[in-house]
Amino acid sequence: MADKKAQYEGSALYRIRHSTAHIMAQAVLEKFPDAKIAIGPAIEDGFYYDFDLPRALTPEDLESIEKRMRGIIQSKVKFERRVVSADEAKAIFKDQPFKLELIEGLEEGKLDDDGNPVDEKPEISLYTQGSFTDLCRGPHVDLSTQINPAAVKLMSVAGAYWRGDEKRPMLQRIYGTAWGSPDELKSYLWRMEEAKKRDHRKIGHDLDLFSVVDEVGAGLILWHPKGGKIRKLIENFWSEEHEANGYDFVYTPHIGKSQLWETSGHLGFYKENMYSPVDIEGQQYYLKPMNCPFHVYIYKSSLRSYRELPLRYAEEGTVYRYERSGVMHGLMRVRGFTQDDAHHFCRPDQMPQEIDFVLDFSLHILRSFGFTDIQAYLSTKPEKSVGDPSRWQDAEAALEASLQRSGLDYEVDRGGGAFYGPKIDLKVKDAIGREWQLSTIQFDFNLPERFDLTYIGEDGQPHQPYMVHRALLGSLERFFGVLIEHYAGAFPVWLSPVQAALVPIADRHIEYAKDVAAQLRKAGLRVMVDERSERMNAKIRDAQNQKIPYMLVMGDQEMENNQVALRLRNNQNLGAMSLENFLERAKDDIAKKI
Repeated sequence: MADKKAQYEGSALYRIRHSTAHIMAQAVLEKFPDAKIAIGPAIEDGFYYDFDLPRALTPEDLESIEKRMRGIIQSKVKFERRVVSADEAKAIFKDQPFKLELIEGLEEGKLDDDGNPVDEKPEISLYTQGSFTDLCRGPHVDLSTQINPAAVKLMSVAGAYWRGDEKRPMLQRIYGTAWGSPDELKSYLWRMEEAKKRDHRKIGHDLDLFSVVDEVGAGLILWHPKGGKIRKLIENFWSEEHEANGYDFVYTPHIGKSQLWETSGHLGFYKENMYSPVDIEGQQYYLKPMNCPFHVYIYKSSLRSYRELPLRYAEEGTVYRYERSGVMHGLMRVRGFTQDDAHHFCRPDQMPQEIDFVLDFSLHILRSFGFTDIQAYLSTKPEKSVGDPSRWQDAEAALEASLQRSGLDYEVDRGGGAFYGPKIDLKVKDAIGREWQLSTIQFDFNLPERFDLTYIGEDGQPHQPYMVHRALLGSLERFFGVLIEHYAGAFPVWLSPVQAALVPIADRHIEYAKDVAAQLRKAGLRVMVDERSERMNAKIRDAQNQKIPYMLVMGDQEMENNQVALRLRNNQNLGAMSLENFLERAKDDIAKKI
């Protein structure tokens, strides 16, 4: 168990990146003496710094800034820290309005030097390297030569509003990366290039899987037939596994009265993410951002006995959440999505085994889709929350105990819980090592209280049940996006919308190909026959570009011997084989989910 954020901020790599951000700011100020500097933190895999500059930066500017950074690094400058008063700091940064605003926040004890809220009034510290001084709490390297100039690279420029507020000035944000060695940088750049190739938006377009169009609206997904087929396959597997594990399926409306969301607490804690209400016969209705309150009322629809528990309700429920247009990102950040929700209602004595069950079930499903590198995060009480602190402590302890029993490696995300309870997040690493958050197991003692949920105990008295929220895939849209990027569009056979492309070499082989296709469809495979008047190699290349797992080539010899010539999408040629042998191979691949 570890606090990942604290661990990173205490690492040598964090100091290298934080120091490199300052060196970049120094290089920018040398190039643009009138520049206004904002903030420059280390982030995951790199750093950035925000600037107000006299003109837009060009790729050539980044090259010259990077060259100057190498010179500063090699000049062996020291990073020296000193604590100053607010007046001293204001005098030093009198021509830097963004720094002055940060100093005022420090002076009032509300913000640190990166503009983040703090609990206690921080001291005002400065770091100086050579001719450059910055407002900063650190930490930094002692000498610039502790940074390897061959392991530093500036990556891109993007717009960023000051303090993330669209009403404030738009700044230019320079992103960079820094590593301990040139080999680490090379590996990172390879991952970034590979990530571009795997971009689900590009692959989604090339494979005709989904689209987002202005006429429909940003963040609203249109599933095309091939993407829809994959979604249906995911849903079928999801449903079968849930039914086999004691879940009941429920369905709920897309809208609900304002009173429902007031009782649940969403209007008090989540309203900024909900769409404006519509008036229906004098009542205000909201599009649902979550399915939870509806499942609560299904539970409340009859008197419950302790003998009935646990109850497990599952739903693929479409929800709607307001996201700003600037953060829309293909399938990953949308406004309407289908959440594979489940809610468990159980007795207090059943809670440990129920959390264990949900955790084990979630791991089983994720592994079935090919995700084997899974990291757990325990998210604890946030600043905005509801409920008795002692109940938060008990809930966090219950989740942590389940993680310990599972043997799964986990880290603590302090303050990362929802307003109504702590949670376990399961994050998977994809084929190129990127981490994606998918499953969430959320403890909730808030809704049972708010909706006055009860069951009749063995003693004949009413008792309050415990409630566990669980989104296993997260949302079908985002999960599909992660799958696309994990497999680079080359889905395992069981998920491929077309599993085999039948390639007749000449027109005289088309009827045989159609007959083979009929036999394969009868055996349960998804196939297509390429009847185009194209050369065989062109047909094979097109099938490979569409990431179809199998290509079955058919010429005179195959037709005479009732065979197919099997090629794989990786261009491996396995030669002629009987239709029965091919089917045996395909069914084995499907069963193994490879």
